[in-house]
Amino acid sequence: MSPAPLMNVLAAGASLNDGQRRIDHTALQAQVAELARTLRDQGTRVLATVMDNSPAWVVADLAAAQAGLVHVPLPVFFTPAQMAHATRAAGVDGVLTSAPLAALWPQAMAVPCEVAGQPLTLLRLPATAVPLPAGTAKITFTSGTTGTPKGVCLSGPAMRRVADGLAQALQPLGITRHLCALPFAVLLENIAGLMAPLSQGAECIVLPLAEVGLQGSSRFDPARLQAAVERHQPHSLILLPQMLRAWAGWLQHQQQRAPASLRMVAVGGASVGAALIQAARAVGIPAHEGYGLSEGASVQTLNLPGADRPGSAGRALPHAQLRLATDGEIEIRGSLFAGYLGDPSPVPAWWPSGDLGEIDAEGFVHVRGRKKHVLITAYGRNVSPEWVETALRSEGAIAQAVVFGEAQAELSAVLWPMHPAASDADLQAAVNAANQTLPDYARVGNWVRAGAAFTVETGLATANGRPQRQAILAQHADALAAAACATP
Repeated sequence: MSPAPLMNVLAAGASLNDGQRRIDHTALQAQVAELARTLRDQGTRVLATVMDNSPAWVVADLAAAQAGLVHVPLPVFFTPAQMAHATRAAGVDGVLTSAPLAALWPQAMAVPCEVAGQPLTLLRLPATAVPLPAGTAKITFTSGTTGTPKGVCLSGPAMRRVADGLAQALQPLGITRHLCALPFAVLLENIAGLMAPLSQGAECIVLPLAEVGLQGSSRFDPARLQAAVERHQPHSLILLPQMLRAWAGWLQHQQQRAPASLRMVAVGGASVGAALIQAARAVGIPAHEGYGLSEGASVQTLNLPGADRPGSAGRALPHAQLRLATDGEIEIRGSLFAGYLGDPSPVPAWWPSGDLGEIDAEGFVHVRGRKKHVLITAYGRNVSPEWVETALRSEGAIAQAVVFGEAQAELSAVLWPMHPAASDADLQAAVNAANQTLPDYARVGNWVRAGAAFTVETGLATANGRPQRQAILAQHADALAAAACATP
């Protein structure tokens, strides 16, 4: 089935900057056209990209759209097994990557090529075409809680609706320079950090991820991000909550402030909480929480200057509609995906997000947690663990927290400290402070210190940073049981 070409998003004036050189609109268009011809000449139908952030990635994304191919962006931090699953499931017949990563496909025919001045390898894979939902232009893979990537098929018009909605909402801020701080294979940066700014003629500052402090999926150096923001003076950034927490904490410790050039720092991917938003703003970071999901082609809601309620995920953006089901599940429509890879089930008009929440009288959306994670305590109270975890992470001593308590009289938690030197007394004080913000049935009665950070490398987080709850419970079950017995 032929994909629907994604409309050209390069508005006049759109450009890329890799820290060494600027690629203007004319040069960018020429490079996109050249790669599109190469891909067509090679007979590529489904192109996967596996590379660090760079102008070449952007050119490849735009060239795939111009050539009418399906683009499958894969994170470099996916395991070889995840890479193999994704390429096989999507019927990938071409992979654009660097020479070192090309070794993951030793049997592929390699064609050296240069894209945006970067030497790359175009691999030709033997592949069987797989059925795709009508209009599929991009397949984004989410790792899911099991670690097995799940393919979300997106159409060009759906992605463009999100980009246009964001551009309309942010237009009053006059953003003309965006610094890309998340991997492009993450849909949030792909849509909100590339497509939306480029469609408005902005400059996207495209650096290797190490230069903005990000290594792998979960290691982050806030000092490097601060240096990049000071050097490039962007108007906007997109961060994950843990990155914002680390940056705000570092600035506070260093008695520094974020550069005044920043007009919007959008934060998404997990619950943020009012305390972190206020702490970030206190050091000059104009942080605003948003909410979205891959099935809605990324962002659905966002707090904005003048329409801002810290602790909420903001109001619906122009392209999105949200409502609540009878059980409190958030449902969305307006920019829905075309379907899941390998699943012929039709997409309903309103998509059930799997998230529980509330929409207040002024339209601000409050996300409470995942429907499937809700705990029922021994006293019959329903508790969303993400709610309690957000309260715990709002305390400066706690970097990561996972809460348990199904059929238990008290909730328990596994905690990873913000700093390795943090004492048990520091963590207990943080738990006590968080408990004061929670009703009695949602307070943490006992906790243990995690044996390792919740990362992909330790097996305690998915590739997109969400905790692997069952793995964390399995590793800490004995310690949690001992802590519960020791509680008076």
